[in-house]
This record gives sequence, C-alpha cells and structure tokens, in this order.
Amino acid sequence: MEKRRLGTSDLLVSTLGLGCMSLGTEQKHAVNMIDEALEYGINYFDTADLYDFGLNEKFVGQALKKRRNDIILATKVGNRWNDAKDSWTWDPSKVYIKDEVKESLRRLQTDYIDLYQLHGGTLEDNIEETIEAFEELKQEGVIRYYGISSIRPNVIREYVQNSFIVSVMMQYSLLDRRPEESALPLLHDNGISVVARGPVAKGLLTEKGEQKLAAFEGKGYLDYSGTELAKTIEEFRHVRPTHSLNSTALQYCLANPTVASVVAGASSSLQLRENVKAVEASPLQPTEISKLQSIFKANQYEAHR
Repeated sequence: MEKRRLGTSDLLVSTLGLGCMSLGTEQKHAVNMIDEALEYGINYFDTADLYDFGLNEKFVGQALKKRRNDIILATKVGNRWNDAKDSWTWDPSKVYIKDEVKESLRRLQTDYIDLYQLHGGTLEDNIEETIEAFEELKQEGVIRYYGISSIRPNVIREYVQNSFIVSVMMQYSLLDRRPEESALPLLHDNGISVVARGPVAKGLLTEKGEQKLAAFEGKGYLDYSGTELAKTIEEFRHVRPTHSLNSTALQYCLANPTVASVVAGASSSLQLRENVKAVEASPLQPTEISKLQSIFKANQYEAHR
C-alpha cells in the first residue's frame, strides 16, 4: 500500500489508516481485524483514550505490541471521563495531558506514541500551556510528534501559528468539502498534513448509500436537505460507473496533496477489504474531480471562523 509522509515528520503512513473506534468491545474480533489490516499493508492505526473507556487502546496495544516497530501508532487526549463513566469533560491542561499519556502508554503496552493528538480544542483553552505539554513530551521521548483533531478553522490557525504540529485530523468528504475553503490551503502552505476522517459520510458515499438515505430524509446532512441529498447521491453514482462508490469517495480525498491518509472505520472483514480496494483503485482524473466538484456543494464552515 502507498505510504505518504505525515507533514514534516519522518512518519510514513499508509494512505488508508484503520480507525479503531469501530472495532467493538470483543477482544478476539478486534485483534483479528487489526491482524487483517496489517496483512493488507496498513501501518497507521488511530485510537483514543476516550474510546470504550480505554478498552480500545488496550485491544490495539495487545494486537500491535509484537509489530511495534512496523507500525505508526496514533492516539488522542483531552476528553476526560467522569467517575460515573456516563459523560466526559474537556481538559486540555498540561497536568492532565502529562498524566493521561502515562495511562495510554500502559494500555497500549508501549513506551512511546508516534502521533499524540489533542482530541478537540477551543479558543478558550490555554493553548500555550497545551502546546508546552506536547513539546515536553517530545523532549522526554514519550511521543515522537503531535497533532490536533479539529474542524474549527480558528483553532487550527492558532496551532499552525504557534506550535509544531505535523497533522490535523478533520472530517473531509465529498459531502463535507468545508476544509477546502481555507484549512487545506493553510495546512499545505505550512507543510502540515491532513488525516481525513469520515470520508464516506456515514456510509452515504458507498454502495449502500441509497439504503441509508431514509435516515436523513427529514434532517438532511450538513447543508443538504433530504431531497438534495438523494439527488446528489444519484448523480454521484454515474461519475465513475466502472469503479465502486467507495473508491471514488476515498480517491477524492486522496487527490488533495495535503491529505496523507484517510482513516476509515471497519467493523467487519468485508468493510476492511472494500476500503483497501478503494485506496488501491485508480486515482481520479482531473476531469472526474471537476465533475464531482460540480455535483457536490463547496460548503463552508459557518462557526468558529
């Protein structure tokens, strides 16, 4: 599988990353899925301390501990479960980050994290303190690089200007082209990569997309009404009739030079195989990209600008 450099780092990540959140809470299944991903050449695995109260990190650590040198391990921090485990609060403080990384290392059964990501962020945070925490962890050798997971343009700008992040994880798909307005150009100009999550938009941009439309009929999706969504998906189906819709959706994200990897969840072997085939399919031609952009809205962020 093709590998791309993550920002200015020396991390070479597979163009398809495994979003581990969808692995579930049964260890044997989770480990088998990770083993299968490794066989396909996936080397980038993304988890978070938030997922299943840390259980997800435990599964990932168990599955990857014997392949540690062969993989790029990414996790996230900032969301803090309460004692009752029924909600969480946002905590980007230096104290919490430096304490919580120890817990992630323990669960992941490793002594370092390749990419440690802030799992959110607001302008009300003490951003200087948060950056200081990540920089200290780098100096201590606990993490190799750090990034943020955010869709807020104003927060992204702050980290671009004041930190040494190598990546931003953000939602990006044909149905959510908001990053194209300013975030992608800004990150590209500063040598920072995007890790795209949600590339198939809750399954709407897959072969099963028509079956999923009913769930969006009343509420729509972002700035698409239910009617607009159905019409757009129908037009989408005819752009590359000899390729799967999944491949067209993922190849659209990968066509942007700022995108290093698309992180897609997979709860079954079939989904995983489909995602692998999608990133290994033929890249989009310029005419196909133009056609897709004429079909899908060039939507923009309305908040946090």
